[in-house]
Amino acid sequence: MGGGDITLGIDFGTSNSAAAVLRDGAVRMIPVEGGDETLPTAFFFDYDSRETLIGHAAGAALIEGREGRYMRALKRVLGTPLMHEPRQLLNERLTFVEIIGRFLGRLRAAAEAELGQPVTRVLSGRPVHFHEADAARDDAAEADLRAAYEAAGFGQVDFLPEPEAAAIAGGPPERGLGLVVDIGGGTSDFSLYEAGEGGVRTLVSHGLRIGGTDFDRALSFELVMPHLGRGGMLRREMGEGLLEAPTALFAELATWEKIPFLYSPQTLRMVRDMKGLAVEPRPFARLEEVLVSELGHDIAFAVEAGKIAANGRERRGSADLGVIEPGLQVAIEEMALAAILAPFAERIRAGAMETLQMAGASPGDVARVTYVGGSSLLGQVKGAMQAALPEAEHVFSEVFTAVAAGLAMESAARGRGRGP
Repeated sequence: MGGGDITLGIDFGTSNSAAAVLRDGAVRMIPVEGGDETLPTAFFFDYDSRETLIGHAAGAALIEGREGRYMRALKRVLGTPLMHEPRQLLNERLTFVEIIGRFLGRLRAAAEAELGQPVTRVLSGRPVHFHEADAARDDAAEADLRAAYEAAGFGQVDFLPEPEAAAIAGGPPERGLGLVVDIGGGTSDFSLYEAGEGGVRTLVSHGLRIGGTDFDRALSFELVMPHLGRGGMLRREMGEGLLEAPTALFAELATWEKIPFLYSPQTLRMVRDMKGLAVEPRPFARLEEVLVSELGHDIAFAVEAGKIAANGRERRGSADLGVIEPGLQVAIEEMALAAILAPFAERIRAGAMETLQMAGASPGDVARVTYVGGSSLLGQVKGAMQAALPEAEHVFSEVFTAVAAGLAMESAARGRGRGP
């Protein structure tokens, strides 16, 4: 079989990515790092070794405290002007298109090593909407992702909405309609589908720009940022009275993709000025340490770990911020988790109902709800969906690999002559 006969299915995710092909009628996941079937969508630019680390190695370098720049959630930058702004990283000036291209090139190289032949065609997943409220930016985001695939060496690039790929992987429901609820790191996507000739037929797809990184941002902003100065009072530089510390900095520090842009002399000067004017300087001293030592992603990982723990059996977790100040812990209890995430869960429920309305379907028509995406594991998401669709069967698919598997199946079907 020549290289042109293989189309690789790639699920390029906000937090994790995966790749697959269909061989001998079965989905074959590509081992992408140390035998793992998923690769964290992350980079670490090591200042000492001058290496660019990708995936688990990037996270390990951050945890080890190595000197460098960590980046994650770059999928959320697609379609913004930041994608094409060159920036100095180690010995090169690179755009985010080129950076993402290197990540996709790693997936391509892993596939070629596994399959023993060149791979130059890809069927990529994409959210239903990268930017739901801006059609022009949505188109720009797909164009950016296409350019990144081309930078990775792919000559033919096609796209399929991620929940439609997950529906293909899950197969048709035995009766009625099926609904895919795909809650990833950056978006929430829905596909309503039914049994079709030889597989599934998508009736309608819908999407929201809400995902796990938004959950983490809200938890960090509400629970962690007060320990770094959010809500703190500052003396006026001129005159009497107090002002509350501006919130924009804390919102950006709580946002995965914006963290790397805060490590600037201007931001550090602003924080030091706030510390000098603060009624309570200690939280701002912690914030200063975060910027000086570039600990923003350490906070984000700690919040993510606390969220997962609070969603588990113990129903409680904490964000361990000992890297900022010895012994600093921020509790994340189940009740606080539920309260902070309730607006997101309600928006996801409403998005699912909007999907049904777009198809002229009612909740009673849905026989099966299939969840994919790591953030679908949150109890608040499933609880909201069960309340909205109480008569349906609620099942979890292979939440981290279902999209890649469906892309592989669809690429093979297209290769046999079934068009998109």
